[in-house]
Amino acid sequence: MMEGGMEIAFFGSSRPFACHDGAAAYYRGIIRALHERGHRITLYEPGTMTGQGRMYRNQPTGSRPTDRESAVLVYPPNEEGARRAIKIAREADILIKVSGSNLGQAEQLEAWLEEAVLIAKKNGAKAVFWDIDAPATLERLRRNDKDPFRRLVPEFDYIFTYGGGTPVIKGYRELGAKSCMPIYNALDPSTHYPAPCDPRFRADMSFLGNLLPDIEAGVEEFYLRPARLLGYKSFVLGGNGWEKKAKPPNVRYVGNVKPFDKNAFNCSAKAALTVCRTGAALAGYSPPARVFEAAGAGACIITDPWDGMEMFLEPGREILVAKDGKEVAEILASLSPDDAREIGQAALSKVLAQHTYAHRAAQFEMVFGQGGREVAKCA
Repeated sequence: MMEGGMEIAFFGSSRPFACHDGAAAYYRGIIRALHERGHRITLYEPGTMTGQGRMYRNQPTGSRPTDRESAVLVYPPNEEGARRAIKIAREADILIKVSGSNLGQAEQLEAWLEEAVLIAKKNGAKAVFWDIDAPATLERLRRNDKDPFRRLVPEFDYIFTYGGGTPVIKGYRELGAKSCMPIYNALDPSTHYPAPCDPRFRADMSFLGNLLPDIEAGVEEFYLRPARLLGYKSFVLGGNGWEKKAKPPNVRYVGNVKPFDKNAFNCSAKAALTVCRTGAALAGYSPPARVFEAAGAGACIITDPWDGMEMFLEPGREILVAKDGKEVAEILASLSPDDAREIGQAALSKVLAQHTYAHRAAQFEMVFGQGGREVAKCA
């Protein structure tokens, strides 16, 4: 083990460093926090077929571009290239296979890597499977008892998941996992923070999200219905795909919101709405990524109910909960600017104190006997 930190090999994809969805922010936040806490990270990424004859090192995975201790190693997307990458990774203290490595049609290579990290670990090293979409994985394994990953589950020292709670832990335990622990998503304070109000996004309530089949009904009920009930209030809607959606005249649609505008978008409305994706609670729970984005900006959040909320924010004091659109309208009708600021500040204080990616990295450290070194205050 390297002095002052661990050598960690992630077999995944660096695609999240160029994307802005919830899973990408999670992946990016975890790796960056581990790097900043003194661990050496190498992210092993399958390259494109055009580069299949060579391996090369790319930009560092951490936030310091001149630090060469953490890096991306790109390998050809075939077994020969993966075998050479595994040979290098054998020196790591922890070998991590992340679910879904962007291998395209190379499902056999994905399965090969899952087994290879188990074989490659040296005495004292640990092998981890980090499941970014545990509900989908568990459903796949339940449907197919011949899936090659089923026999590997008990061989991993740890299964980490992107949230999920008791249902996901139980699911992996039933498959023989030695240990299954959710490491929840969190706030990246370097990305989401309070910003000055922007007139483009000023409103009584905002919602930011792309039009997707599993969220459309929730937006209709919790956003558009209150807008129709409160014709004298103003609403701002951001995200792709809502152009043709019927909207009342007091809803201002601003289209896609660029990443550098998200903080201003969240700060500029009196309240920010979050809506859970349909069926998420059936497979366990994780806070919607937008909860941490909005809380990090100090927004007063209104949300539909979701299991496990009390683990992250206190209803009524740090987040407002509505069971339907009528309750959203009632909350907005009585919510004063002072109350909204107080609730938003309480949420910001809570996530900075307990729910940043540095806190998740400390949780990771404790699993491996690093003691979870104190997390520096972010406020």
